[in-house]
Amino acid sequence: MAKIQISPSKKGTTLEILQYLFIAVVLMYFGRSLFIPLSFALLISLILYPVCKWMERKGINFNLAIGISLIAVTFLLASLFFLLFSQILEFSNEWQSLETKLEGTLNQLSIFLTDQFGINEEKQLSYIKNALNNSGSQIFSLLKDTLYSLSESLFYLLIVPVFSALILFYRQLLVEALYHLFPLDKTEMIHEIIVETIHEYYKFIKGMLVVYIIVGILNSIGLAIIGVPYPFLFGFTASILTFIPYVGIMVSSLLPITVAWITFNSIWYPLGVIAVFTLVQVLEAYIIFPYAVGSRLKINTLAVLIMIIAGGILWGAAGMILFIPFISIVKLIADRTEGLKSLSLLLSDGKQFQ
Repeated sequence: MAKIQISPSKKGTTLEILQYLFIAVVLMYFGRSLFIPLSFALLISLILYPVCKWMERKGINFNLAIGISLIAVTFLLASLFFLLFSQILEFSNEWQSLETKLEGTLNQLSIFLTDQFGINEEKQLSYIKNALNNSGSQIFSLLKDTLYSLSESLFYLLIVPVFSALILFYRQLLVEALYHLFPLDKTEMIHEIIVETIHEYYKFIKGMLVVYIIVGILNSIGLAIIGVPYPFLFGFTASILTFIPYVGIMVSSLLPITVAWITFNSIWYPLGVIAVFTLVQVLEAYIIFPYAVGSRLKINTLAVLIMIIAGGILWGAAGMILFIPFISIVKLIADRTEGLKSLSLLLSDGKQFQ
C-alpha cells in the first residue's frame, strides 16, 4: 500500500494554522467580556454603515447620520424589551387565578398520594422540607448565576451602542489601519473583503428574519393543535423574544402556559405548551437556523452547525449568534488565499459539485 507523503512546507503550514487557531480560541474564551460586546457592535456597525452612507449622500451631517441610525436600533431593542416586560405584566395579572389553580392541583396531588401510596400529610410535608433544605444551596447558586447574567447583559446593553458609534465614527481610520497591516498588493483584496463582508452581514440578517418567521409559524401551529387560545399571538411573540437568549423564550412561554392551565383545568395542556416550544427550539437551533442562514451565506449546514456548537461552548448564547457571521468572513478570506483553498472547499455549500 502506497504511503502518502506530506511535504515539510505543508506540515509547517498546518502546524502554524493549528497554533494560530489555539491562540485565537484561548483569547476569545478569556477575553469574552470584551470581545462579545465588541463583536455585537461590529455587527451593528456593518449593518448601519450603508444606512449612514445613504443619509450622508442626502446631505445629512456625518455625526447626525450615526446618531439617527443608532437611535433606530435602540428603539428596536427597546420595543423588544417592552414586549418582554408586557408579557411579565400580563402573567402577573393572571397570578391570582394561577395561585388558586395551583393550590387546587397540590391538594389533588396530596389526596392522590394518600389514597394510592398511603403517604399522609405529615410525611409529605417532611419530604418537601427535606427537598427544600437540600436544594437551598442550588437555589442560591442559581440566583447568583442569574444576577451575574443580568448584570452582564446590562453592561452589554450600555457598552454596545458606544462601541458601535465609535466604530462608525472612526471607520475610515480603522480601514486605513487595516490596509497598512498588509502589503500594498493586497489592498484591493482587503477592500473587496470589507465590501463583501457588509453584504454577507445583510444576508445574515435576512436569514435571521426567515428563521423568526418559520419559528413563529411552527409555534402557532403547535399551539393551535393543542387548542391554546390566541395561538398566533403567543407563537410569534415567543419567536420574536427568542432574540433575547434564554430569558426571552422562558418569559414568552409563561403566559400561554398560564392561559392553557386556567382555560382547560388540566396539567396536560401546559405540558403540551412546554413540549411545543421545546421541540421548536431544538428544530430552530439544529436544523432551521443552520439551513436558513447557511444557505444565504453559501456555507454548508454542517459547518454552520459546528460553529453554533463551538460558539455556544466559548461564548454561550451570544457565540451561537455571532460565530455564524464570523465564519462567513473566514470563508471570504479563504476564497482569496491560495494556501486556504481546502478550508474554502470545506465551508462551501458544495453547489459547484452538483
